[in-house]
Amino acid sequence: MARIHTGICDLLKIDFPILLAGMGSPLAEREFNASGPKLVAAVCEAGGMGFIGGAPLYAEELREQIREVKRLTNRPFGVDLLMPMNIPPTMEGAAKALGVPKETVQKAQQFVESLMKTLDVPEPTGRPRPFPAEDLVRSQLDVVFEEGVSALATGLGVNPSIVSGLHERHMRLFCLVGNVKTALRVADIGADVIVATGYESGGHTGRVGTMALIPQVVDAVSPIPVIAGGGIGDGRGLAAALSLGAQGVWCGSRFLATHEALIPDFVKKNILDASEEDTLIQKVFTGKTARTIKCRVVEMWQESGIPTLPMPLQGMVMNRLLRGLIQSNKHEYVAGFAGQVIGMVKEIEGARDLFDRMVQQAVHLLRDELPALVVS
Repeated sequence: MARIHTGICDLLKIDFPILLAGMGSPLAEREFNASGPKLVAAVCEAGGMGFIGGAPLYAEELREQIREVKRLTNRPFGVDLLMPMNIPPTMEGAAKALGVPKETVQKAQQFVESLMKTLDVPEPTGRPRPFPAEDLVRSQLDVVFEEGVSALATGLGVNPSIVSGLHERHMRLFCLVGNVKTALRVADIGADVIVATGYESGGHTGRVGTMALIPQVVDAVSPIPVIAGGGIGDGRGLAAALSLGAQGVWCGSRFLATHEALIPDFVKKNILDASEEDTLIQKVFTGKTARTIKCRVVEMWQESGIPTLPMPLQGMVMNRLLRGLIQSNKHEYVAGFAGQVIGMVKEIEGARDLFDRMVQQAVHLLRDELPALVVS
């Protein structure tokens, strides 16, 4: 198979400039951690680079997943985390630190209680997912340093204190950004690679579309390599990203519809059934703007008129409800993070098949079709 080779391939020691986003949702259950070992290893074995979605994992779970990836592949891979907020991991402590009145939190809690009664949602069982408090992320970083991975990706900011430790261990720092201002800030901190993700992307997202964002970030941070994310699901997206100046692509939502993705079957079915218009930006799940598949529980919150709480309070309030809905199979009320690219998904397939087709389509465009458009 013909190859597409950019500078990021040399930097990361990979064959193709296709990277799997570290998709991990701190919403409800461990099985929502889409970028688990099987999917990460499949992308690595295909010649790209995968990132474990580490955000919703306790330290011992993250260690287990890193070791499992190492059993499945000897190729480079990374871990994707949310950086710590200097906020206590308790409802009371977080509310005080964020200056949110007790009454405001209680109003949100009471609404969740009313939803649980209205929808007949049982109390969830098992261990809840952790929240990105400082103690959790410190323990996750300890595991990353101890186990040794090729790269760390961070969303929602980066703590400058970790940069020297990463570089001393020859790890690359990837920083996810949604605008030029943030790209310049992480460039000054010491980012090795900047992942610019457009408005189309799933999960926490910004306000600038991919087509406009990528060239502006490329121009602003050169010579730091930029990876493009948001709305990229096939070889056409890869070719377009390279044309915009990116050195590769950061693909998440498209890989949700693979056999290896660690998400429940009902979420995969939601993706298959969805069009490009079946996602929305909302704060109901986490307190920060995030793109998810449309679902009834979000509509019910928005119809109530109750304001969402800032992160991580909103996630703390919603956790019981979301876990209870999933465990009681009330799937019509809940959905996962996903981007607008899901409208392109027509089948569930193997990650290697998807990866190879993306490469082949991009090669055909760049080598055969696009050059033919240039005439003298």
